[in-house]
Amino acid sequence: MKGKFRPRYLIIFLVLVSGLFWSMSSAGPSGSYPNSRFLTTPQWVHDHMNDKNLVIADVRSGDHYTGGVIPGAVHLPWSSFRANRPAQGLASVFVGVDKAQEILGRHGITPRDTVVLYDSVARDGGATASYLFWVLDVLGHEKKKILDRGIDGWQAAGFDVAPKARKPEPLLYQAGPGKIRLEKRINGQFVYRRLGDPFYQIIDVRSEDEYLGGKGTKGVDGSPLKLGHIPTAVNINYVAAWTDPDRKAVTSYPALQDLYRGIDPSKGVIVYCNSGRRSSFSYFILRLMGFEQVYTYEASWKEWGNPDKFFPVETRENVLRDRSRPDAPGSMSARNRTTQTTKSGTGSAPDDGYISCGG
Repeated sequence: MKGKFRPRYLIIFLVLVSGLFWSMSSAGPSGSYPNSRFLTTPQWVHDHMNDKNLVIADVRSGDHYTGGVIPGAVHLPWSSFRANRPAQGLASVFVGVDKAQEILGRHGITPRDTVVLYDSVARDGGATASYLFWVLDVLGHEKKKILDRGIDGWQAAGFDVAPKARKPEPLLYQAGPGKIRLEKRINGQFVYRRLGDPFYQIIDVRSEDEYLGGKGTKGVDGSPLKLGHIPTAVNINYVAAWTDPDRKAVTSYPALQDLYRGIDPSKGVIVYCNSGRRSSFSYFILRLMGFEQVYTYEASWKEWGNPDKFFPVETRENVLRDRSRPDAPGSMSARNRTTQTTKSGTGSAPDDGYISCGG
C-alpha cells in the first residue's frame, strides 16, 4: 500500500524544486537582497528575452552608445529624459511625467511590460540605467530591472550582440490611476523645510572632496557653485556600492548593510549629488535593499549650491553615531536608532565648518 504513493510524492517534490529554482533564477545576482527582483543577470535576460511583455532597453547615449546591443533591445537614451532650464539656473533635470510617458510610449513600452535597463561599465556601471529606474519608480511602473554590469556583463557571459537596436512600434504609455508618485521627486525647498526633522536622513553620494568643500563645480551659467554639503548630510559615495572600480558589479547585501550601517530604513532617506545622476544609483541601491521611503533631490548641488540660492551649507563632516546594520524595513531593530555627530572639516568656512547661508 505504501509503495503506490511514492510516485505522487516524487512528483510533488519535483514540482517544489522546480518552483524554487525558478524563483532563484528570477531573483537576480543574489536572492538575498530584499528587493532582488530589481537586479538581474545576463542568464536571466537570455532565458526570458522572448517573453511577450519583456522590453530590453539600452539606455546609453552620446559617445557611450557604441558597438553592439543585446539582441532585441530598443535604444532608450537616458539623457532624453533630462532637459536644461536656464531660466531657473538648472541643468539636466527631469523632463516631467507627461514627457516621460510620451518617450516611453514612442519606444514601444507600456505599464504592463517588464523593462530591463542596461548601460555599460564605461558609463559608470549602472549609474545611468538607475536614472531610468527612478523615472519608472516615479511613474509607478512596477516591473523593472537593471542588468548587473550592463552590456559588459552580457558579453562576459558569452552571449552575442546585435549590430543595431530594434525599431519598436509606438504604443500608448499611460500610468494607471494613483500610480504616479510625484513625492519621489523633491526640490530644494522640500529639503530646506526638513533640515533638523528627525524623520529625514540626508545622504550626499559625491566624493569626499566635494562633500568637504575641497573640490567645487560650476553652475549652468559657468559660475562657481558654493563649496560643501547640505547641513546634517552624511557622505556615502555611490561608487562604494560596487564590488570593485573595474568590474563595477553591485556588491553583496551584507556588504551594502555595512556600507549603510546606521541609516534607518523605517525613516525617510534623501539622496543627492551634483545633478541627480549619481544619486539615482544610490536611490536604486537603497530600493534594492528594501528601503521604501527614498527621495531623490534631483536638482542636487546645481540648485542647492547656486550662489543665488540662500540655502545653508556645511564643510564639516557628519558621522553616524549608531553604526548598526540596517535591517529589513519594519523590523524592530530598524526603528529609532539613527543619530549624528559632527567632525570639523576643511575649507575656508568658520572654525565650526558651518556657513549660515549662501548668496
